Amino acid sequence: MQTERTMEEQGMTREQGKKQDTTENAWDVVIVGAGATGLAAAHSAARRGLRVALLERGDTVGGNIGTRRDSGWQTEIGPNTLMMKPPLYALLEELELLDEAQPANTAARKRFVAYQGAPVALPTHPLNAVTNPLLGAKGWSQVLREPFARSAPEREESLAAFVERRLGRRVLDYMVDPFVSGVYAGDPSRLSAPAAMKRLVALEQKYGSLIRGGLTGLIKARRTPSPLPPEWRGQLVSFPDGLRRLTDRLAERIEAQPAASIHLGCEVASIQRTSGGWCVETNDQRFTTSELVLAVPAHVSARLLEPIDPALARPLEEIVYPSVNAVALGFRAEDIMHPLDGFGLLIPNREQRTTLGVLFSSTLFPNRAPDGHVLLTGFMGGRRRPGVAEWDDNAQVAQVLYDLRDLLGIRGEPVWSRVQRWPKAIPQYEFGHLERIEALDAALAYHEGLSLVGNWRDGIAVGDCLENGRRLGERLAPAR
Repeated sequence: MQTERTMEEQGMTREQGKKQDTTENAWDVVIVGAGATGLAAAHSAARRGLRVALLERGDTVGGNIGTRRDSGWQTEIGPNTLMMKPPLYALLEELELLDEAQPANTAARKRFVAYQGAPVALPTHPLNAVTNPLLGAKGWSQVLREPFARSAPEREESLAAFVERRLGRRVLDYMVDPFVSGVYAGDPSRLSAPAAMKRLVALEQKYGSLIRGGLTGLIKARRTPSPLPPEWRGQLVSFPDGLRRLTDRLAERIEAQPAASIHLGCEVASIQRTSGGWCVETNDQRFTTSELVLAVPAHVSARLLEPIDPALARPLEEIVYPSVNAVALGFRAEDIMHPLDGFGLLIPNREQRTTLGVLFSSTLFPNRAPDGHVLLTGFMGGRRRPGVAEWDDNAQVAQVLYDLRDLLGIRGEPVWSRVQRWPKAIPQYEFGHLERIEALDAALAYHEGLSLVGNWRDGIAVGDCLENGRRLGERLAPAR
């Protein structure tokens, strides 16, 4: 078994991680949580000259981003890829990581969905979409009626209801449902459409049709020059050493700033209001600041804020985090009949299998498996089947193998396996989510100098977290 990264592997020692300002541990900004959002916020504020302390209770930075190696197998403990968009491109350029960024295999553009016991590739072109069995004649008839679908109800609508109303049951069952399982590990009948898929809802509100809005957006995009070089447009990326390379580089750049510091192994016990701002008590230190940022999961923020103001804690406590486990399986290449020529395979709920889906990890990027072997990463648990994530490792490996054996033509047993558990994995933007955020922001207005950020609001993707953190850092450090 491979252990967590040590601080030495990140190029920092505990002494470096606890570098302090000499003015009685007073800082311009204290950020709790060194995940993607906290790192980006600290980096953005520190490079603008603010004195920044970044507190992390673990021994590594990155939160749920991390990479492990074990005898030739390289796995991600959380997210596996980043989507290259202009904000990410600008960040990688700033961090001098563009030359190291690794585009995914072109085969990753193909996505498979399990349909009646077999993997079927999602259509990649309108011509082959017509004959694709995932939609069928009935599905297509519903899609073609979309511009004339009834308008949205005044009440909040679930994502499932929104999609079925506009595009039909077939699209919901075989496209949106597996997508939601893969991204949120969620249940589309519980997710709030305007919170989880706000861009789709905005298209309906503006154009009265998803198809009309999509076509209009496509035409505008073709007429508008992209800030991305052609070779990076639409690319999924990682790094030869995995996504930990990005979080480690952010940490290096923060530590390079003379007035910034990362404090690892730093458990926050409590926070209090002071006459000058905020005081953070940890296991062995005290930090004072005029600007406090909590970049931690919603339930962690709720626990810390409850003694200060229950109105801050209540909306955060209501955000659900289901358990999700990543089950990595290594096989001899000859033991899998499917060519694994794609990003992975999603499994709709209608297929009645326990596994949510599987990534073809060794197809996505090179050197993820030893020569002559392939690496698959299956996912278990989620909003619909939370109890499954509590099974022991052997049971999880056996279930993923059982669910995938016929779909991928697996003839042998795995030669290597590893289970990564996330008891509270992905925040769910369920019914009432926007109202919860609105109530939270209203309560925050009474607490000057307090900011709450994370993937529980404004997007769960790593790219969203990085960009939201960067913007927060800029707001805390206006141009000087």
